[in-house]
Amino acid sequence: MATEQELQSLFNTLDTDQDGKVSINELFLSPGLSAVISAETGVSSPQELLAMHGDQGGSITFEELKQVVEKAGNLN
Repeated sequence: MATEQELQSLFNTLDTDQDGKVSINELFLSPGLSAVISAETGVSSPQELLAMHGDQGGSITFEELKQVVEKAGNLN
């Protein structure tokens, strides 16, 4: 489980271009962090996460990610 602050820190680390979104490329550049995201969201792969919960541009915002983690019951 993660706190919102921990989730925000992870998101900021993944968002290497600091555009407020995490893209599929950013997820693949950090496989260890992607594994944490998968564990917290209950989604098996970055592609599935973005397909199910991201925007049509292939990225996910912090708010979208937070909602997925909340639905998975992993946000303190």
